[in-house]
Amino acid sequence: MYAIIETGGKQVYVEAGSTIFVEKLDVNEGDTVVFDKVVVYSNRTTRVGTPYVKGIKVNAKVEKHGKGKKIIVYKYKAKKGSSHRKQGHRQPYTKLTIESIEA
Repeated sequence: MYAIIETGGKQVYVEAGSTIFVEKLDVNEGDTVVFDKVVVYSNRTTRVGTPYVKGIKVNAKVEKHGKGKKIIVYKYKAKKGSSHRKQGHRQPYTKLTIESIEA
């Protein structure tokens, strides 16, 4: 049994017991999150939503919040002596453990 849910503007493949990283959610660690925007659900047959499958919910437990690996954004214009800009960024995330998929 699997599902594809929509969260943070992205679609994520989930199965019961799997661990996923999503865009940071405004919930506390240890809380339970319910996703009802299920795009695809498959048990024995596959159901595709238009745009979402009705009656399906995915329960997940928040493990932790954190920041991803640092990336460097470097902007540069050739042949312009003072046109350099260096900036770092760390994307915040939420780590979730999928507890169940309820049909």
